[in-house]
Amino acid sequence: MKAIILCAGKGTRLRPLTFTSAKQLIPVANKPVILYSIEKIKEIGISDIGMIVNTENVSAFQEALGDGSQFGVKLSYIIQTDPKGLADAVSVAKDFLDGETFLMYLGDNLIQEDLVSFTRDFEQKKLNASILLTPVDDPSRFGVAVVNGDAVLKVVEKPQNPPSNLAITGVYLFDSSIFEGIANIKPSWRGELEITDAIQYLIEKSYKVRGHVIYGWWKDTGRPEDLLEANRRILENVRHSRKNGSINGGSKIEGHVIIEEGVEIINSIIRGPASIDKNSTIMNSYIGPYTSIGQNVTIENAEIENSILLENSVVRDVDVRIDSSIIGKNATVSSIEKKPKVHNLVIGDYSSIKLG
Repeated sequence: MKAIILCAGKGTRLRPLTFTSAKQLIPVANKPVILYSIEKIKEIGISDIGMIVNTENVSAFQEALGDGSQFGVKLSYIIQTDPKGLADAVSVAKDFLDGETFLMYLGDNLIQEDLVSFTRDFEQKKLNASILLTPVDDPSRFGVAVVNGDAVLKVVEKPQNPPSNLAITGVYLFDSSIFEGIANIKPSWRGELEITDAIQYLIEKSYKVRGHVIYGWWKDTGRPEDLLEANRRILENVRHSRKNGSINGGSKIEGHVIIEEGVEIINSIIRGPASIDKNSTIMNSYIGPYTSIGQNVTIENAEIENSILLENSVVRDVDVRIDSSIIGKNATVSSIEKKPKVHNLVIGDYSSIKLG
């Protein structure tokens, strides 16, 4: 069995972060989201993975992941030149898949559930398609399935009046019959070839389509608040501390905190769970729970909690606690010392700034 991970989307809901980085490469708990997907696929026993990317982000993925050997997998890069829906993404991978059964995984998904039984059921029952489902409070945001037992009776994409509360999580198993389904659908009102329409075709043609319901934690990391929730969830599961950096000047480390090599902590309080990546400096500051700090970050005279700071960012001399925030690569947040005290902002497209 092979796998494909879909990463060709533009990530518009995460702008401005995604103007300079693919959303799947944004770190959560100091690890790119895509690596959690690769690890989950590897757990199933799949090592041959096709990365569906676009012409704009392929080089970023290749630089970050290479051929996959350092992660114990083999990665192939497949270009979806004009992203026209999930079914179109499957189509461009047809030669790579070469008639084999395959796992399809949306690259911005985070799933803590074990997927081994999902794969085993598909193989043992000789299914044509299986979709991973989970109950949600607002199913209108997702593809939705109607089931009888484990048989899928109907699937519909982002319905205004959802026929059930079972959302399609973005993890699927298919055999080659899905290409027949894709060949017999037309673009939706969104102008996209929907994978739900291809699955519905299989249902109507009496192919064996089943649903596998999970009740564990799952998150589509398509929005800033989703990234922060995922960051909290992953840090919550940190059950150990690692203190490889330099901690001095009356600093206190409380709770589970991961401190990587080259980190300097001077006269500061770090309260876990938290993660501080290599070569960052924290001086005269408070870092509260659920905070991830990337490489080469500088924090001086500031208080931060429940936030994600990407590499090379700087926070200096801020007299209001920063909370529930994402600070991008090479960004600077600082105060103005001279009077008059003003807010002096350079804000990119689609940014969100809230001033207390």
